[in-house]
Amino acid sequence: MSLDMPKFSDLDALYSPDAKVATQMYEDPELFKLEMDKIFRKTWVWVAHDSEFPEKGSFKLSHVGLEPVIVVRDRKGVIHVMLNRCRHRAATVCEVKKGKTSSFQCPYHGWGYGLDGSLRALPYPEQYGDDFNKEQHGLQRLRTESYNGMVFATFNDDLEPLVDFLGPEVCRYIDLFMKQGGGFPVKVLGEHQFSVPMNWKVQLENTTDAYHFPVVHKSFMQSLDGQTEEIFRFLETGKGFVEDLGNGHSVMAMIPELIDLDENLDAPIPERFTDLAQELRDEGYPEDQVKKIVRAVGGAGFNLNLFPNVSFSLSFFRVLTPITVEKTDIRHIALGMDGGPAAANQMRLRLHEHFQGPMGFGSPDDAEVWERVQRGTKGGEDLPVLVNRGLVDEVPGTLGPRGHISAETGMRAAYKMWKGMMSQ
Repeated sequence: MSLDMPKFSDLDALYSPDAKVATQMYEDPELFKLEMDKIFRKTWVWVAHDSEFPEKGSFKLSHVGLEPVIVVRDRKGVIHVMLNRCRHRAATVCEVKKGKTSSFQCPYHGWGYGLDGSLRALPYPEQYGDDFNKEQHGLQRLRTESYNGMVFATFNDDLEPLVDFLGPEVCRYIDLFMKQGGGFPVKVLGEHQFSVPMNWKVQLENTTDAYHFPVVHKSFMQSLDGQTEEIFRFLETGKGFVEDLGNGHSVMAMIPELIDLDENLDAPIPERFTDLAQELRDEGYPEDQVKKIVRAVGGAGFNLNLFPNVSFSLSFFRVLTPITVEKTDIRHIALGMDGGPAAANQMRLRLHEHFQGPMGFGSPDDAEVWERVQRGTKGGEDLPVLVNRGLVDEVPGTLGPRGHISAETGMRAAYKMWKGMMSQ
């Protein structure tokens, strides 16, 4: 199917120049199939973090769009991303979500593969004849590149290098986000996954949407102490901004004073972290390191949204995986300090659970409204979805427009990229 079919020939009818999204964008299964081909198979898709592969043979399962992949560190320390599909009869060669192994073997007919995906052995090979070449029947490898621990993969061998796709501003924000290690490398502490009956773009719109925060997350605000609650009243202070960073990426800076965690380290330690600070002092950490670690525990002051499937949200990674046109899997990945103090990592987990956890005050409310958006698309199919908030006072940013903290600039950045990729 191609976009010159009459149904999808007019991309302006799907996403208009005045920033209106057609209901069809969330519920048309044929359009969804096109997105999987034209977007998820053609661009860089985030699959894992380097810390998830501490040893040779460490692996995890992930997805690139609809396609299941294995991410693994081989014996030379190189990370590979390979299609989880035996080259013989298509059975998956791994069903364990993560772990450590020396090889992969198909459970159907016993074809065995190395950590680099090469076909190592198969039963009774003589039945294939003398011209059978094992080198041509390894697991399909995807092109794989990393930036600052973030591992991306693509089926597109002609795609620009990852750092060019991200661009200098995105790379700068990734570097800033990783300062949450507090002087230690950032590592994955764990994750939880849930499914939401929604189109993947509903979540893509959410990460740089500050407008919803005081409404959807009212219960979260009520759960905070007064000092912390004041920090999260960023919509009222108006100090923040949303900016288009190019290639569909965007940043929402809610708490500008926490964009760079190495700045203003002499500021007073927030009351909620005073016990942690004292515990670190008691463990022998010098005061300058105590302040650096404590400041990092609270997370960065921005959300970074990377098109099409991953976001850096204050203190965690949020990953979306399209399943069907009306179903999306979400993974919330908790982050900590590799080699850092146990007390700091424990605090990070408690803060993660407070908002992102399945019993938290934030993510369940998000999931509820995402589902309601999808249900709402069943009515009024001729009514557009509006993502035009803030167009009236956008100003030029470094690479694209910059808007008010409540502007929908980030959504427009994503849909601009969506439109460009879908037109090719």
